[in-house]
Amino acid sequence: MADKLANVLLVTANVGSIFEDPDKMLHTWLAEFLQSVQKLQPQFIAVHCQEMGGKNYRTSMKHVSTFTKSLIESEELKAYNRVRMFLDDNFESQDTFTALGSLYFIHESLHNIFLYDFKACKFRFVSGKEIYNNSRFTEAHTKEKEKFPLEFFPETKWSRKGFLRTRWSINDSIFDLVNIHLFHDASNIIAAETTPSVYSNHRRKALEHVLQRFSTDKYDKVPVFIFGDFNFRLDLKGVIRSLCAKATAEYEKVKDEIQKITYVENESQGKTVLTLGKKMFSPSNTIIYKESKGRWLRKYDREFRYFADRLHEFDINFPPSYPYSEDVSEAYEYMATRCPAWCDRILMSHNAKELMHKDDSHPSEYSVMGADVCMGDHKPIYLTLNLIGGKVVKGEPPTKRRRSDPTSV
Repeated sequence: MADKLANVLLVTANVGSIFEDPDKMLHTWLAEFLQSVQKLQPQFIAVHCQEMGGKNYRTSMKHVSTFTKSLIESEELKAYNRVRMFLDDNFESQDTFTALGSLYFIHESLHNIFLYDFKACKFRFVSGKEIYNNSRFTEAHTKEKEKFPLEFFPETKWSRKGFLRTRWSINDSIFDLVNIHLFHDASNIIAAETTPSVYSNHRRKALEHVLQRFSTDKYDKVPVFIFGDFNFRLDLKGVIRSLCAKATAEYEKVKDEIQKITYVENESQGKTVLTLGKKMFSPSNTIIYKESKGRWLRKYDREFRYFADRLHEFDINFPPSYPYSEDVSEAYEYMATRCPAWCDRILMSHNAKELMHKDDSHPSEYSVMGADVCMGDHKPIYLTLNLIGGKVVKGEPPTKRRRSDPTSV
């Protein structure tokens, strides 16, 4: 099988927004996704969704069936005659509910494809179209899911965070696909206090947990593609220091607790440079996000660096993926709630690169989907690759950092 290549499309998408306003956003999101599939013509599609059903999942989860049905019955996916969907939608079980959805579509031209059964410890041939949700999701052994332990969560409060793993064999090349959702920054004010922030440390601990688990469990060690909403944020303290180098901070407190910080320019008549609140990040000049696709912010994108000895990421040449306006008329604007960041990422173990065929004339594409339309507060991120058939990759990424590696992010 070494001479066979499979065109693969990996997509990560936090889809919470489209379920909260399905009349306006669901059709647009689906149309843009299907248009991308038509353009890229992949043989295998992996879509990792987070926040299925949205924040108001008790009332909005019903729209998930419309979402999945629209995909399966679409003309653009007609030739994808095998489908596997794993949907964690049981919101009544708060200690296990993650709202993760992993959707896989296999083109009719791809024949040699198997999915691993984690209970039987063997691969099973993939045929037909199956949706695993509700009780079927719990009973499915061709996936492995974990909600992070309660002590991992900031303030020890449950939220929909965890991972969902599947293992595939395509043309005799074996690899894992991991959907992940890490913790967000609950307060900009707290996030700006230290570098790294307390929230960054929680995310690091959770991702360390996932990598350690994969390295020590009973299953064979194979290459891993891990993609989802990592919630990686910028070094907010450093960003503010840069933006407000010539400004003075004015604090608004309630019962000695900071509610808002206004940074006022020193050499002007009270001109506000930046307003910071728990859920407010509002610079006076938003052009800073658009110049060179926000490239100047990349130096503050430091959370991934801690894992660079174990995980690889293609160069980022797209704007921050979050938090875009949820106004359907504003495709390019960010909300004044958070400092824009590259939350949504596609990472892989270093040995996963050995599965990818290098072709300078058709290089892998790591980019944003729906750049010119409103896709919700997160823009989906995608990676294209040519998977080499019959490639046996041994070894695994290191489980711990080497002593010579820097420890700060």
